[in-house]
Amino acid sequence: MKIMAIDYGDAHTGIAISDLTCTLAGFSTVINARRQEQVVAAVEGLIAEHGVTELVLGYPKNMDGTLGPRAEKCAALADVLREVTSLPVTLWDERRSTVEAHAILFQNGKNGRQRKKVVDAVAASLMLEGYLTRIKAKKEP
Repeated sequence: MKIMAIDYGDAHTGIAISDLTCTLAGFSTVINARRQEQVVAAVEGLIAEHGVTELVLGYPKNMDGTLGPRAEKCAALADVLREVTSLPVTLWDERRSTVEAHAILFQNGKNGRQRKKVVDAVAASLMLEGYLTRIKAKKEP
C-alpha cells in the first residue's frame, strides 16, 4: 500500500508518495502544469508507476477555518480524482504547509530560486508526514 499526497497549485503541484509500509514520505516531485486535466493525467501516471492505493489532497482552509476559492477548487479536484482513479481521496487541512516548506528550505541554505523549484514537493511531503502520523496514532492502542 502506498499513499500519495498532492499539494495542488495554480502552476505547480507538489507530489509526495509514501514507502510501502506507509511510514515515511519517499518519492517526491513537482508537476508543472496549469490545466487541471494535465495535473490529473500526470497524477494518474504516477499512481500507475508507484502502485498508489490512496490519495491525500491538500485542502487550503483560511486561517480562521473558513473555506475560500482555493478550497473549493481542491474539493472539485478531489471529485475528479475519485472518479478517474477510483481511489479514496482524503481532504487534508494544509494550512501553513507551504510557509513551513519555505522555512525548512531557507534554513537549509536554499535561495529563492532554489526554493521555488521544490517548495511544492516539500509541502506535499509535510502533508503526507502529518497524514501518516495520524494513521499511526489511530492504530496504536
